[in-house]
Amino acid sequence: MNPVTMIRSLFSLTALKTALLTFVLLMSGQVNASDEIYTGFFNDLALSGYDTVAYFSEGKPVKGKAKYSYQYKAAEWRFSSQQNLDKFKAMPETYAPQYGGHCAWALARNATASGDPLYWSLEQGKLYLNYDADIKAKWEKDRAGFIKKADQNWPDVLN
Repeated sequence: MNPVTMIRSLFSLTALKTALLTFVLLMSGQVNASDEIYTGFFNDLALSGYDTVAYFSEGKPVKGKAKYSYQYKAAEWRFSSQQNLDKFKAMPETYAPQYGGHCAWALARNATASGDPLYWSLEQGKLYLNYDADIKAKWEKDRAGFIKKADQNWPDVLN
């Protein structure tokens, strides 16, 4: 077997083992659905690699850097500085997006959708993501009402 084929086989086997282990843990109740962090299909980046602390400190999405990364709730979180990484490590629940980064408006409607880190808002010191610009416009009409409904649906909507 040539080296490329061996590496592909090993990667496929590792990915399969990881998926199987995750499934078994979820089914056994050892992983709480509310601990789920939305990541892309092809990676494990939370917030698509954006620095979650920057929403609070800079008031805008800022891309994180691989050299400032941290594993939390089975996802890789990236930060734009060591200072932001340290803040997150000290209080991750303060900075992590609500509903694991899923679209808050969708959750208010008892559904799930990915949250886009470019369509966000801070409400009562918490970070909420929306699916796109159109959904964010709907979200803005009644943030508090949607949060109340989403809180009622989370995390049961994942089951």
